[in-house]
Amino acid sequence: MDVEKENVELPQTALLAELMSVLSEYLSQEQLDQVHQAYQVASEAHAGQYRLSGEDYICHPVSVALILSHMKMDVDCIMAAIMHDLLEDTDTTYEELASLFNDDVAGLVDAVSKLTKINFKTREEAQAENMRKMFLAMAKDLRVIIIKLADRLHNMRTIKVMKPASRRRIAKETLDIYAPIAHRLGMHEFRLELEDLSFEAMFPRRRAIINKSIKKARGNRKEVVDKVEKLLVEKFLDTDFPGVIYGREKNLYSVYRKMKRQNIPFNEVFDVYAFRVIVETIEQCYQALGLLHNLFKPVPGRFKDYIALPKTNGYQSLHTVLVGPFGVPIELQIRTLEMDRLAESGIAAHWLYKTTDVAHDAKVRAHEWLRNLLETQKGSDDSFEFIDTLKVDLFPTEIFVFSPKGKIVKLPKGSTAVDFAFAVHTDIGMACAGVKINRIMEPLHTVLRNGQTIEIMTSDFAVCNPNWLNFVVTNKARHAIRNHLKEFKERDAIRLGGQLLNAEFKSVGLNFDDVDPEQLQKFLSEQQIGSLDALLMDLGFGNRMPLLVAQHLIAAAGDEDSFIDIAKGKQATATLNIHGADGMLINLGTCCRPIPGDKIIGFFNPGRGVVVHRVHCKNTREYKRKHKNWLSVQWANIVEGEFSSDIGLELKNERGVLAEIASILSSYDCNIENIKIASRSADASSDVFTITVRDRKHLARVMRRLHALASVIKIARIRN
Repeated sequence: MDVEKENVELPQTALLAELMSVLSEYLSQEQLDQVHQAYQVASEAHAGQYRLSGEDYICHPVSVALILSHMKMDVDCIMAAIMHDLLEDTDTTYEELASLFNDDVAGLVDAVSKLTKINFKTREEAQAENMRKMFLAMAKDLRVIIIKLADRLHNMRTIKVMKPASRRRIAKETLDIYAPIAHRLGMHEFRLELEDLSFEAMFPRRRAIINKSIKKARGNRKEVVDKVEKLLVEKFLDTDFPGVIYGREKNLYSVYRKMKRQNIPFNEVFDVYAFRVIVETIEQCYQALGLLHNLFKPVPGRFKDYIALPKTNGYQSLHTVLVGPFGVPIELQIRTLEMDRLAESGIAAHWLYKTTDVAHDAKVRAHEWLRNLLETQKGSDDSFEFIDTLKVDLFPTEIFVFSPKGKIVKLPKGSTAVDFAFAVHTDIGMACAGVKINRIMEPLHTVLRNGQTIEIMTSDFAVCNPNWLNFVVTNKARHAIRNHLKEFKERDAIRLGGQLLNAEFKSVGLNFDDVDPEQLQKFLSEQQIGSLDALLMDLGFGNRMPLLVAQHLIAAAGDEDSFIDIAKGKQATATLNIHGADGMLINLGTCCRPIPGDKIIGFFNPGRGVVVHRVHCKNTREYKRKHKNWLSVQWANIVEGEFSSDIGLELKNERGVLAEIASILSSYDCNIENIKIASRSADASSDVFTITVRDRKHLARVMRRLHALASVIKIARIRN
């Protein structure tokens, strides 16, 4: 199909002459007379109407018909295109069209026309109902959407005369609905031009920059393109293989979309060289693939067979990526001539090449898609619901789910319940505590599917979980979680830094709150620290030693005795109280798993804060020998929460032993976090249980109860 761009400056007579010239190639004289009659009716009805460009309005419908004539559409479709705005913009009625021409022509014009007789509350509501009506008509006659796409294509070609806001709105609608429909119906050339025109209307500067970059890079690519093409042609000539080879170039919008989607610079997108190979039969497609894989090394995982498994719009081709000369990647499409026709024309192939099987298949697939789409809408009068369903079908790389109130939320494929929560509102994501999917409770990491209804449960006590970063896929969710965790971590660091500094001051009988503000400010200036919070944050993260800061501040205050005490090592009496795994900067060592009641010691780990170990942990000896940044810590009088502890059990191999142990642990309010089988023999096994307890006394009670079991040979708490 060759969709030629008409010259919009031509008067309507010249446009009509061009149209009749193209139509004369495949229509009879009787049919040409009918087209001329349709022109006379439309011209008289639109008399006195003008477009924003100043030209007579009739130029627009004739231009639409001209686009369709290059697709060799039938006479009824051409006449309907010429008169497609009569019912909407003039006093002409459906009955008049039916009597002058026939019911098919009148039906096509009515289906393409907008619903002007109904008053809608909003523009969006009108758009949704118009789209619904058009698709209902499409199900009866596919020519409706072909006329509508040609109408939109001509409007986009002449959109520059409109105001910027209108241009952006129409371009967005084109990208959201019409270009994807053209793609879904396999009308490749329509889709490409609609996308590029919409891109230019929405982002003219971005398009201009990319266009300039492509023209600049084209010269540098010529050598590579010529060499690859020469090698491909020589290979085919050497084997007497029939085929046509030519290079192809990505359209501007495709380049922009790939840069944005993959977050890569222009040179990485334009570094791919694309070629198409056209052969005669399906067998030759696979033979050509073998020849090409012998010539250049294929890239693993980049081969796709759309001949054996066609796309939903009927598209068939072999796709492969090869490593060409200079190490550049070469994208190759291998297809037959009929497959190429379908790839370019889609359902229009039914009118362009009526005798071929591929044209019939394209029409059958389009009707099947429409039938399935409208089947889901039976019994529903909600136009917005129809549009939502349509978008779900047009965007297979995206999913559309619903809130409990029916609001549709668009998400990338693979999104989870947490992504949905953040998509609704950042505050909902932050307070997310659980999710119901289709009224059933599911884990937050559940991957969502099209059409599901998602209900997020929130809680005032819910905490944003760092583990969510392992499964969320949307940028909004990732950004919000990272920002929150950063702020949360910084707040923890400030609080911990204050505790550490206060502990050093109290160890020599002083109070940090009594430090002279002027002396503090002077110290911050000397150290080039922006604020007190920044100092405390550094202390909390372990980037500065509280002992050294205390020394500086006490010396500056002139308290000689206290300075001497702290310099002599009295810092050992500066003790930090541990209330649990406080926030994110007090971490309990997983090597020895300290619990309340254990003697403990703390170490500064830059960037992580304080790591707490049991005094007798093997790692503490290594820390004491290599590091000086350890501090005295102790459990606070009141400690809340549960703590993990490892216990080793030597068990007899008897039926039901693990179930009995699990029952006892549950009765003592212990949770089993992990079970590891260290060794196993015919008679016994050595297992390590990681359980949660409140303190040493709680652990002792649990171990005494387990030891009383006849199946337990030995039990001990694991130190490291």
